Amino acid sequence: MAFELPPLPYDTSALAGAGMCQETLELHHGKHHQAYVTALNGFVEKDPKLQGKSLEEIVKLSYGQSDMAPVFNNAGQHWNHILFWKNLSANGGKLPGKLESKITQDFGSVQAFKDAFKTAATTQFGSGWAWLVLAADGKLKITKTPNGSNPLATGEGKALLGLDVWEHSYYLDFRNRRPDYTQNFLDKLANYEFAEAELSAA
Repeated sequence: MAFELPPLPYDTSALAGAGMCQETLELHHGKHHQAYVTALNGFVEKDPKLQGKSLEEIVKLSYGQSDMAPVFNNAGQHWNHILFWKNLSANGGKLPGKLESKITQDFGSVQAFKDAFKTAATTQFGSGWAWLVLAADGKLKITKTPNGSNPLATGEGKALLGLDVWEHSYYLDFRNRRPDYTQNFLDKLANYEFAEAELSAA
């Protein structure tokens, strides 16, 4: 069964007031994410060893395999974006109690968490992602990955929040100001309720 582009959990104009315009969402979801899905389906169609496998299985199978790099790039980006759309909310930026106390416990303060996340996002050279993950030791940590890679592939933990720092995700709204885009995400767009639900489920 072919992979599909999931619908956005909100209207394309829903995040404009929080710093992500309709055109950004239309291009990012409708064009960029769709292109990853289309390419991935093309690879699966041609390769029997990929057929019948889940997206997670394909990400893990293709990670670190040079001959499967194009498969990994598109599978990884499909997985990353499925999470990314859920990580955004028009009413984002508000930390629910359980997640806030866990963040304070593991990072020292909410500000320390935001500073560490912003550092990861802004120091990721070129394209990539910044993540808040629940590590195997039960602690929250910040990590970053290049291009289409993710914590599922690297085994760094369960991803609770992921921020896309490819230029197409912020150029219309913030031009080349990645630090401002990251700060806006942390303060206005981040769906911390979703992250808390993922934390509880883990």
